[in-house]
Amino acid sequence: MFYFCENFKKMKNTPFTSIHQALGAKMAEFAGYNMPISYTGINDEHAAVRNSIGIFDVSHMGEFILKGEHALDLIQRITSNDASKLSNGKAQYSCFPNNEGGIVDDLLVYCVEENKVYMLVVNASNIDKDWNWIMKHNTNNVEMHNVSDKTALLAVQGPNAVKAMQKLTDMDLINLKYYTFVKGTFAGVENVLISATGYTGAGGVEIYFEDHGNCEEVWNKIMEAGAEFNIKPTGLACRDTLRLEMGFCLYGNDIDDTTSPMEAGLGWITKFTKDFTNRSHIEAQKTNGVERKLVGFEMIDRGIPRHHYHLKTADGADLGYVTSGTQSPSLNKAIGMGYVKSSHAAIGSEIYVEVRDKLLKAVVVKLPFYQG
Repeated sequence: MFYFCENFKKMKNTPFTSIHQALGAKMAEFAGYNMPISYTGINDEHAAVRNSIGIFDVSHMGEFILKGEHALDLIQRITSNDASKLSNGKAQYSCFPNNEGGIVDDLLVYCVEENKVYMLVVNASNIDKDWNWIMKHNTNNVEMHNVSDKTALLAVQGPNAVKAMQKLTDMDLINLKYYTFVKGTFAGVENVLISATGYTGAGGVEIYFEDHGNCEEVWNKIMEAGAEFNIKPTGLACRDTLRLEMGFCLYGNDIDDTTSPMEAGLGWITKFTKDFTNRSHIEAQKTNGVERKLVGFEMIDRGIPRHHYHLKTADGADLGYVTSGTQSPSLNKAIGMGYVKSSHAAIGSEIYVEVRDKLLKAVVVKLPFYQG
């Protein structure tokens, strides 16, 4: 998932890179960016977010603004979820289906001004790919702006995150409901968008603002506001363990161009009340079922499942493969997600992970792994 590289000059930096380096973060390449992987260690940072508060730099994510009378129509045609249900200040999780039955990317859709202005938040590794995909379908000349490079994004996560961040704004963050957002002044910066769409399952907010050379000041104010709760800088490594405990998909691991929304358990963001890319194929999968499904599993035997390890039956027959796996810091057990044949996808099914020519027993469990 993370790739260490000696030549950091080829990578993009975020507005906070110098802060991470000054704090002694372990840095590595991720999606073309020089990103902090960990500071004090995965378990320490993971616990900080689960129990109190942590701050993630996720400025590598992509942000597109779509404007105009046909903006909603474009979004409806290229995404699986029903964006017409969104009103001002609401957001939704969705995906871009491709023409072959897979997923171009998963994304967040923010309704800034109903039927007129929307923000799409996409994965860093897919910024160019997604932009080109949307442009390809933009037949009505919807006004589009790629603001990824000038947008700073911090995710302040944990049960004490909202209380700490409320000190820095007059916006009502305490009553901010899941998948909603507000816009206003934060830490002295105007036109800041703050949402509650969390990728950690620990609560908190995401803070979007334009980089005007004030990022270090905003970071410091957040650290000061969170000091009473022992706020910790947190890296992408614990972000991965946190999201996996919640059973949230990571593009490039659990979903990609070859995995359908139905296979990935994303039927809940796939609405057949409208027309969208490859709808007929995906609807047929819903009706007829799929041959494989993404499942969560816990290890019974000792061992950690890793990306692309084979999943098998007790007698060694092939079932599928691991997409994500880790030693869960919260549960103190090894967990994973992977695709298996539908015949072995039921809760309680025994499956085996092939690790160095050994078959280690695991059991399919209900997601999320972490119940909170």
